[in-house]
Amino acid sequence: MIFGLEFPPISHLVEWPTLFGSGPFAVNKVVILMWVSALIAFGVMYLGGRKQELVPTGAQNVAESAVDFIENGIVMETMGPDGLKFTPFLLTLFTFVLVCNIWGIIPGVQMPVNARIALPAFLAVLVWAIYHVTGIVSQGPINYVKSATIPPGVPKLILPLVFIIELLQILIVRPLSMAVRLFANLIAGHLLLATFAILSQALWEASYVGVVLPFAMLVFLSGFEILVSFLQAYVFTILAAVYIGGAMHPEH
Repeated sequence: MIFGLEFPPISHLVEWPTLFGSGPFAVNKVVILMWVSALIAFGVMYLGGRKQELVPTGAQNVAESAVDFIENGIVMETMGPDGLKFTPFLLTLFTFVLVCNIWGIIPGVQMPVNARIALPAFLAVLVWAIYHVTGIVSQGPINYVKSATIPPGVPKLILPLVFIIELLQILIVRPLSMAVRLFANLIAGHLLLATFAILSQALWEASYVGVVLPFAMLVFLSGFEILVSFLQAYVFTILAAVYIGGAMHPEH
């Protein structure tokens, strides 16, 4: 309690009570939001592709803009023409992560799904598996391991050390950093919004005038979280594209 304000424990801000089930199969509101996010992402793309109008409007305009953004802003920039076959996967990844992030600023919900580490970890492992399989299929297992762990031009004296470092990077560091980056940014934003929401409510009850500044900060942070939600979806997707592209095209 600070100056008469009682802030709930962090666990109350990130854990919602179980609705049904138990153990690893328990379902709470975060899990339901994840399901709804998948349905929204699928629904927008389905509605956008159902009718191919010459002048796109509504859902078609949103879907085509998203496809164009992924193809030209991510795939062509990181993977080249050979990576266009991964456009559906990267588009799905981007839209799903974005919708999951946006829940953090929706009134009455205000809980980004990716503020729980489970989903970012799962998505990171999924990307990890895809770029390893892509590398093995594109180069063969031996050539892939060699190109991924032995950069060109490394002196033979430090080659064993570089090999160990690069091996740890592709096996552990990459998926771990992807998951933690997404989770940490979303949980930090969620805690900031919750803090200013509690502060605004307390000052509103104590003094109508005193609430102006924290409420203005709350509005500003809510707008900022929209930008963060988009940027984190973009960063996660472009990292996935970079890793898959690197597995497809080894360094020479």
